Amino acid sequence: MANLDLQMSPQMEQIHGEIRDNFRSLANGFQKLDKIKDSNRQSKQLEELTGKMRECKRLVKEFDREINDEENRNPPEVNKKLNDEKQSMIKELNSYVALRKTYMSSLGNKRVELFDMGAGASEPTAEENVQMASAMSNQELVNAGMKTMDETDQTIERSKQVVHQTIEVGTQTATTLKGQTEQMGRIVNELDTIQFSIKKASQLVKEIGRQVATDKCIMFFLFLIVCGVIAIIVVKIVNPNNKSIRDIPGLAPPAPTTRRLLYLKSGKPIK
Repeated sequence: MANLDLQMSPQMEQIHGEIRDNFRSLANGFQKLDKIKDSNRQSKQLEELTGKMRECKRLVKEFDREINDEENRNPPEVNKKLNDEKQSMIKELNSYVALRKTYMSSLGNKRVELFDMGAGASEPTAEENVQMASAMSNQELVNAGMKTMDETDQTIERSKQVVHQTIEVGTQTATTLKGQTEQMGRIVNELDTIQFSIKKASQLVKEIGRQVATDKCIMFFLFLIVCGVIAIIVVKIVNPNNKSIRDIPGLAPPAPTTRRLLYLKSGKPIK
């Protein structure tokens, strides 16, 4: 591998080193997984290993992209070695995928595998995957691996779209709730205004009622006075000599006036 590393570009060497580091982490992780007895810890460990596999898949795609970019500048034997190394990494990644599937099956997890290759009515076991990988040519392995990676990318894109749609729905819902909250605030303010108006109207009605009651009392007393005056007038007309009402101003008959004229002999009146 030292000669192969010398033929790589700096970017390709970095990607290749990261892939190998992830492979070593996967190997150590599966070794530790055999020693874990708790199913929850096993599931957590498998999730971490799945993340490393996903990272390896991404790095393999970048490595393949670098090979295609450098293909015209490298001699054919270097391109062949690079392609062989890529196929070897894909095969090793598939072996870890098959191993992960075995552990997942033992845990009773029936989730769809992110790195599954091919489709069928029944999923192949880890041993069948290894046998299938061994029976494939290097180009078939490359094609199968690239197909799996493309399918994974499509799945991730669909997940991103679902998340984006969920965010949009959440934003619309928040906007709707905000509008409804503002509308409820306006309704509450209007109700407060209406309640205040009702209180003022009630006070006004009470004042009008008191005024009406006062006016009725005044009218009643005026009515009594008029009735009394009418009664007195009637009594005076019927019995004009009644002394009990003779002294009432305006109703008593006028006192008779007599003028006595004394005539003196001289004929001059004496008052």
